[in-house]
Amino acid sequence: MRASPHSPRRQRKALYTAAPFQRRRRMTVPLSRDLRKRFHARSLPVRKGDTVRVLSGSFVGREERVAKVDRRSYAVILDNVTLKTGEEKLKPLPLRTSHLVITRLNLSDPWRRRSLKVADEDVTPEERGEAPEEEESPTPELPAPAAETPVPAPTPARSPTPAATDAPPKEDA
Repeated sequence: MRASPHSPRRQRKALYTAAPFQRRRRMTVPLSRDLRKRFHARSLPVRKGDTVRVLSGSFVGREERVAKVDRRSYAVILDNVTLKTGEEKLKPLPLRTSHLVITRLNLSDPWRRRSLKVADEDVTPEERGEAPEEEESPTPELPAPAAETPVPAPTPARSPTPAATDAPPKEDA
């Protein structure tokens, strides 16, 4: 990854020929102010499951979860950030990491927690990727609706048979 800082040609070549671990290091995203204070780090490599805020472009200000990190093209794909194609289909919009800020970390991986020096007790279930358990609160029972008398289903109308319509009505003697 060592390249001359003065040669754009070598910098571009280093981008295209970088190994995956070097690409991961290049795809770091700055942390929000409160995350900086909590984790004592300025930026971290972005991961699937992190929540980021878009800083520029047509989706500025939106906070979305990271759906995919594409190291080959140095792009991040977010949930619900899409464009319409010419055929009116929705296609995910890849964003560069320079347009993002991490607002919530995905701490489900114990290796990431160790690298950030975060105790397991300090991690919320939301950060672990678990669904927050809802406390069972007593819900007021609604009164059952009054039982209605069943209405008989309408019988289908009988169509007269063709023989009955042609014959004159019988008279009783």
